[in-house]
Amino acid sequence: MKIYEGIEHFEKVVNPVVTSGTFDGVHLGHQKILNRIRQIADEINGETVLVTFWPHPRLILHPEEHNLRLLTTFEEKTKLLKGMGIDHLLTIPFTKEFSELTSEQFIQNILIDKIQTRKLVIGYDHRFGKNREGSFDYLKANIDKYSFELEEISREDVDNVGVSSTKIRKALEEGNVSIANEYLGRDYDLNGIIIKGQQLGRSIGFPTANVHITHDYKLIPRDGAYAVKVKIEGSTLDGMLNIGNRPTVNGTTQTIEVHLFDFNDDLYDKRICVYLKSYLRPEIRFSGLDSLQDQLEKDKAEAKRILARL
Repeated sequence: MKIYEGIEHFEKVVNPVVTSGTFDGVHLGHQKILNRIRQIADEINGETVLVTFWPHPRLILHPEEHNLRLLTTFEEKTKLLKGMGIDHLLTIPFTKEFSELTSEQFIQNILIDKIQTRKLVIGYDHRFGKNREGSFDYLKANIDKYSFELEEISREDVDNVGVSSTKIRKALEEGNVSIANEYLGRDYDLNGIIIKGQQLGRSIGFPTANVHITHDYKLIPRDGAYAVKVKIEGSTLDGMLNIGNRPTVNGTTQTIEVHLFDFNDDLYDKRICVYLKSYLRPEIRFSGLDSLQDQLEKDKAEAKRILARL
């Protein structure tokens, strides 16, 4: 997959089959569109092009809001799109100036003049241009003056999938990992770097790796304990994850800590990917470390039981 950072770097493509959007999460609804442009491109000996925007438009249009949480970082999204068979990923920097581009300017300047789109495929509810004025209906009403063909992923098709990034975010915020994973078509994951913590887990027989998520806009699921699979340097391991403030030891800031089963090597500064499999329980304040240790033993047994079925 070729990646272009800015429309000025885009190179000529043979029979471009295009879609556009933020595609946060690359969930099952998105995958329906991506599979369709792949199918069309194969039929006409063309190439797929996905036009996306970064930073996320809300970060620019509503800078006063600090609650935006995304399902995928840009790097994670890029990896997923590559796996979906996208040939060309065009990232357009989303700026105040770009947000003033009308739908007609977006169509003419980018889709026609620069990309030379052969066919455009969008979802029925996709909006584009200044104040989100552009839509499938707008394109359809003006299609005779454009040089490309148009196809809509219908409301019926999208509703049959029944997926949206908003639904997935809500499920994760409520700890409904199984629902979120079903909508995503894969396990929700947290990517980060292992940093040194207070090492309290070692004192009760549960050493943990503290995971630092480098992007603060990445959605962190509900506080609590989870059964997880973990990838480190090509190895896949079983474990359990705790997200929260560690009230039993009077913690004040949120941490993300993973305990790996039957593993005790030094992991500091290594990259880690944690795949959430199941929510075990909410975070609890225990009377002391002994009570916490007893609960962790129960969590471990339950996590192992769950992971053994997968």
